[in-house]
Amino acid sequence: MRDLMREASWEVIPPSGHSAHMHMALDEVLLEQVISGRRPPTMRLWHWIERALVIGSHQSVLNEVDHHTAQELGFAITRRMSGGGTMLCEPDRTITYSLYLPASMVAGVSFRKSYALLDDWAVERFKELGVPASYREINDIISPRGKIGGAAQARRRGFVLHHTTIAHTMDVDLLPRLIRVGRERIAEKGIRSAEKAVSPLSWFTSLSCSEIESDLWAYFERTFEARTSDLNEAELADAERLVESKYATIEWINRLP
Repeated sequence: MRDLMREASWEVIPPSGHSAHMHMALDEVLLEQVISGRRPPTMRLWHWIERALVIGSHQSVLNEVDHHTAQELGFAITRRMSGGGTMLCEPDRTITYSLYLPASMVAGVSFRKSYALLDDWAVERFKELGVPASYREINDIISPRGKIGGAAQARRRGFVLHHTTIAHTMDVDLLPRLIRVGRERIAEKGIRSAEKAVSPLSWFTSLSCSEIESDLWAYFERTFEARTSDLNEAELADAERLVESKYATIEWINRLP
């Protein structure tokens, strides 16, 4: 399966800064671009410009987010199209990347194993940088001290969106204040986030968040012989329309799965 990834003609979109809602919309737009054949398999690096709590598509905001603390600390609340638990993201402290690819590239492995396969390149690079990284099923990049990052997926019409969020630096005391892990359930519906120890990359490397972003971009480009490509005007316009019609709406953010 690694050979299939290496044989594909990849494009990589370098880090670009957008609002949290815009990042969610870009994932949907770019997945559709790959499905329609207007883009080859693509990796996109995100750049966070605001604090955000990103909840999974099958979660309830009421169960997951402490609204008072989120508002007090200036965290936007957004919902992605993939499953999984709530992620805490901050500018210059969080790294996120997305992969958009045909499901045929991971057809030889189980759904559970596909997470490790699609994050393998990042885990290998972290090891080369001196980070004691490994993978824990189903979707966590970890160190011996805890979770470094977590992945989520959405599958549409034979194609895969796989995105991974990595903590470069984090105030671990913020997590229980913002995310209602272990607190009483308010809404009956919705998958709850799991309580896991966190170990940010900064515990193991002196490289800054932006330096790690740039390194991952160069490493992916080199490893998969990928061509660097920018977001085009049509993709940005489509994403902006999706923000207005879907991702920034109260109906989407607060919907009960």
